[in-house]
Amino acid sequence: MNRWQQRWGIVFAAMALSAQAPTHGAEKLNGGDRREPIFRDDEDRKRFLATLGEACAKTGWQVHALCLMPNHFHLVVETPQPNLVAGMKWLLGTSTSRFNRRHKLFGHLFSGRYKSLVVDGSGSGYLKSVCDYVHLNPARAKLVAADAALRSFGWSSWPAYLLAPSKRPTWLRVDRLLGEWGIRISTPS
Repeated sequence: MNRWQQRWGIVFAAMALSAQAPTHGAEKLNGGDRREPIFRDDEDRKRFLATLGEACAKTGWQVHALCLMPNHFHLVVETPQPNLVAGMKWLLGTSTSRFNRRHKLFGHLFSGRYKSLVVDGSGSGYLKSVCDYVHLNPARAKLVAADAALRSFGWSSWPAYLLAPSKRPTWLRVDRLLGEWGIRISTPS
């Protein structure tokens, strides 16, 4: 299968997975059990991002967009290998264990499973739409003041897009989204 025949997948929480093939990308949304917050403070968010970095290292995932909201997260990820299920199981299980250990809790952190919606990865503009949706979430939820720049929300990948490549997380891949916006860069990161 060549790179244009591979597909983008959209994955949402609390539903069953529909595809396990390698994909150019998947959006994952997962929310807190009983709609409770999954992040109590910035340290929880930092720990989640560190765990995501570990998941990317283990699976080869490349993140195109992410946003950490108070009671859920969005993640647009490229999965070069058919390891979405195993990777999500590890990410969510490890995140839950670490959260519970830190806060001396037990039980579920996330609500249910997630679902994959397969999306065409041929450069049709859908990646741009999905990443824009993820990056604009804080504005829609009024977590960013109407007169503030979107980059002021620090728990989204959007501010990292504005950084020099050497300052971005190694797992954040910006070339595809920027390419869909007509912005060409010379490095894949």
